[in-house]
Amino acid sequence: MELPTSFEEFDIIEVRFKGGRKDFFRNINRIDLTTGDAVVVDVPNGHHIGFVSLKGELVRLQMLKKKVDNNEEIRTIYRIANERDMEKFNEVRDLESGTMYRSREIVQGLGLKMKLSDVEYQADKSKATFFYSADDRVDFRDLIKKLAEEFKVRIEMRQISLRHEAGRLGGIGSCGRELCCSTWLTDFKSVSTTAARYQNLSLNPSKLSGQCGRLKCCLNYELETYMEALKDIPTVNRPLQTQQGDAMLQKTDIFKKMMWFGYKGDNNWYPVPVERVQEIQALNAKGVVVETLTLEVKEESKQNEFVAQVEGNLERLDDKFKNKKKKKKKNKPRPEGSAPQQQPAGNAPAKAAATNDAETRPANQEQRPNRPKAPFKNNNNRRRDGRDNREFKENREPREQRPEREPRAEREPRQPRESAPNRPPRPEQQAGTGQQASPTGEQQPKKQKPRKPFRGKKPDQQKPRTDA
Repeated sequence: MELPTSFEEFDIIEVRFKGGRKDFFRNINRIDLTTGDAVVVDVPNGHHIGFVSLKGELVRLQMLKKKVDNNEEIRTIYRIANERDMEKFNEVRDLESGTMYRSREIVQGLGLKMKLSDVEYQADKSKATFFYSADDRVDFRDLIKKLAEEFKVRIEMRQISLRHEAGRLGGIGSCGRELCCSTWLTDFKSVSTTAARYQNLSLNPSKLSGQCGRLKCCLNYELETYMEALKDIPTVNRPLQTQQGDAMLQKTDIFKKMMWFGYKGDNNWYPVPVERVQEIQALNAKGVVVETLTLEVKEESKQNEFVAQVEGNLERLDDKFKNKKKKKKKNKPRPEGSAPQQQPAGNAPAKAAATNDAETRPANQEQRPNRPKAPFKNNNNRRRDGRDNREFKENREPREQRPEREPRAEREPRQPRESAPNRPPRPEQQAGTGQQASPTGEQQPKKQKPRKPFRGKKPDQQKPRTDA
């Protein structure tokens, strides 16, 4: 969208430096800048390089939020950084890690109770800022002299809090994301344990503290939402009086508006809605003891029949394919005096027999209903007369012994049959001998086919076969 011709853009721009530090500078020369451009800005005793983070009317709102006055104290932007400026800036940044390790050795030699967390060089290499954190006040006059002799630059010592130190170092929080203080959070508000109490969090320091060792800043993010939800939840200062005993509050679900109560000597917790708790408190204030905590729950309405038909029953599919055994067909009753139906010959289908039987049955004959089969019983120990087989075996009389049979006389061996008279050989026998029988009974020699000449190579001249 193009801006109107008479509209003048806000001339102050927000610039970001190392460690998330931001400051405001005035664009006097009306340079066309975009977010992310490297610019050379005016700083005390030299110049520095930063990156544009915000421009336009949003900068005016940001200044009102941070309570920064638009006056002459705001410094100016010189130009957009060129390649030569960026080369010097990168060379200076490479010196920061070595300077920090050397300065820590000097601090340990002097025995100062302070912790150096970061070092930042100015782009023109005229000043070095040392960021440190300490619990008590530190006398670092001797330290500044030794650092100036060691690095030949102007030294500035700046004390920061533990939250700012964690923001400059960076890291990954317990939520799995990059720390808020090192990405977007600039203002650090005080965090107290009351925020954890309102949110029903366990007061465990190891879980509530961040990498800086202080309470997590994210405890304040949802505090307002919890405060609004707690307006409808009553405060229970004393147990609720019921006929079963005094019910004490065990837990409260703020967003579901449900409160759990338990009796003394009972490990079970009973959920009670907020409205019911308020009702019981009002009755107890009048001296009325409630019978139970919860009211009788109304039975849920039955499911709609149409929905039940649409959804169906999954078990009926299992019942359908559970028993696939074929049932035996029962013989159909025949009228009196009719001949039994003959089974169709050949491979005739069973349907034909059924149709023939139906034709022979008279029209007035009613079909008898199929009687249910009697359950199977194991009648191994039952006789036909109904007596128990085991009892019969015990009480029966012993059988008389049969007389021994005489051995059979040995039969004479069969004599071989006399040879049959000479008969003419059968045609099958003649075919087996390779001869043909003439109609007169004489045998004729078989005609032999002429052999074809051999045109191939001899077996010894054939080359041995090799696999490809």
